[in-house]
Amino acid sequence: MDELFASGHIADLVLAVLALEAVVLAWRHARSGAGPPPRVFAPMIGAGVLLVLALRCALTGAPWPWMALLLSGAGLVHLLDLRQRSKR
Repeated sequence: MDELFASGHIADLVLAVLALEAVVLAWRHARSGAGPPPRVFAPMIGAGVLLVLALRCALTGAPWPWMALLLSGAGLVHLLDLRQRSKR
């Protein structure tokens, strides 16, 4: 278990789950119209992906500018999501 975290592979696992979630949500919406359309859930998934990538950088000892860039991107995407939600 230590190696899973030390190598950053735990973040890879979380990224795979996020990708699967996005595919299932998009497929479900395309097939039946149920659930949110991709334009609604994409910012949520995107912010999560950027946060997990920042986590992976932290776990693997990547240079801090990468983490700062990813966290800034996650914050911007989150603000986009909040703006989108406030217009509904």
